[in-house]
Amino acid sequence: MRTLLTIITTLCCAPKGTLGGAAGQPTRVQLSSQNMDLVLHWEPPHNTSQLNYTTELRSSVGEYLPGCANNSVLYCDFTTLVGLPLTAYGTYIGRVRAQRGQESSVWVESRPLSLDVNSPPSVTLVSNGVHMTINIRDPEFRISTLSETYHGIIYNVTYWREGEEDKHLSENHPGVVLNDLEPQSRYCVKVQIRTHANPRPSLESNVVCEKTTDQDRTPWLEALVILVVMAMVVTIVAVLVVHRKKISNFLCPNDSLPQHFTDIFESSSLVSTMNYRPPVENYDKVNIMTTENTDEDRPPVVE
Repeated sequence: MRTLLTIITTLCCAPKGTLGGAAGQPTRVQLSSQNMDLVLHWEPPHNTSQLNYTTELRSSVGEYLPGCANNSVLYCDFTTLVGLPLTAYGTYIGRVRAQRGQESSVWVESRPLSLDVNSPPSVTLVSNGVHMTINIRDPEFRISTLSETYHGIIYNVTYWREGEEDKHLSENHPGVVLNDLEPQSRYCVKVQIRTHANPRPSLESNVVCEKTTDQDRTPWLEALVILVVMAMVVTIVAVLVVHRKKISNFLCPNDSLPQHFTDIFESSSLVSTMNYRPPVENYDKVNIMTTENTDEDRPPVVE
């Protein structure tokens, strides 16, 4: 009964220029933070339309500063606003009110919230024989970076061989090597970030898997061989370009033969041999004709 009277009194006695008391206020007002951003969300008042919203933000030790003004959307990203001194270690409170024309509702505040990191890291897995290297990339922050914001960063690594139980290890650097794994086996990995200053860990990364081989591979050796071959090819091309005239003269010299070679080639015997032509033979044309004998022309046979 008391609640009903309070609502009736609020609606009837609402000051001029306000939107219907509590019924015109935004609801479910809350701040959220992901990767050091700060966004205020809310829901519109019940049974209302064509409203705009104005927001403000303050730190736990400061005064309210203007945020988004006269927006029709149901959120305000304070991270993108100029003039709001957001810090990685601050605790903030946001508030919002609804507006329609000259009328506006009362301010509705959110609960205090500290900037937080809860996005997962990015993970890649590189197989090298019976060893695997886990490369971890920190999530990108809207302000600052993970290493600048937190000290005592710990990477909680969970890995397992397919069909076996999980194994866990913790490292304080983003490069982790798994040694002496089983050959020809498939291993999977996921990573979660935890810091000393923030008791809440980040979300877990996606699971990535790779297969080990029989023996260690040395990709750096292959790269070195390719580099040496390329260097040799470039050197040979450079030498050919710089000394092309000398090489051309060496392969196709322009010098004349020595005199004694010239004398030998010009000697009479050699010249006559070189100028030898076969003799021309004379011949006459001969026609051979044959005749057939008849029985009258045959000589008589003597018995």
